[in-house]
Amino acid sequence: MNPNSRRRFLFTTGGILAASAAPALAAALAATPRQPAGPFYPVELPLDDDNDLTRVQGHGTPAKGKHTELTGRLVDAGGRPLAGMRMEIWQCDANGRYHHPRDGGDRALDPGFQGFGHTETDADGRYRFRTIRPVPYPGRTPHIHVAVRPLGERPFVTQLYVEGEERNDADFLYRRVPADKRSLVTTAFRPAGDGDLLQARWDVVLGTTPA
Repeated sequence: MNPNSRRRFLFTTGGILAASAAPALAAALAATPRQPAGPFYPVELPLDDDNDLTRVQGHGTPAKGKHTELTGRLVDAGGRPLAGMRMEIWQCDANGRYHHPRDGGDRALDPGFQGFGHTETDADGRYRFRTIRPVPYPGRTPHIHVAVRPLGERPFVTQLYVEGEERNDADFLYRRVPADKRSLVTTAFRPAGDGDLLQARWDVVLGTTPA
């Protein structure tokens, strides 16, 4: 990809992204647990804040780390898709550094990692990001911060964790999630096929059902 010719990381028509919206469910779905936003939400949103965090406009080297396609659906408690919703993610880079002035220290900042990105859910509630598999941050297990911003309502904020990560059980925020609900904020990061790309699939359920 020409680093000076950016394009939005778009939905494809193949694979899991081609799945149609799930039928309405008889029973309410379990809502995704809320989690705190933490101290490193951007003070000022970057000019380059699309849904591909692995490339920064004007920088020729892609992000370090294990590149990952993070996909899923945003639905309400009845399983109905929530379309046109702004979703945001932010996380530290492969060196364990947030793109935030309060995150200092001796760790080098990866200039090829965007640090923050956003997208809008489609008609089926689907979203898609290209990012990196999260890495540990001092005092924290690997995680990705996620925010959904329904129009006229307060943002829904949570964190996504890596299935099988040995640091999870010792993480103070992960342990705040009831044990029977931790699967709702945890997903596997698996090889997507040939090559080094990983794939993570995670659905977000807002605990509301529109009238």
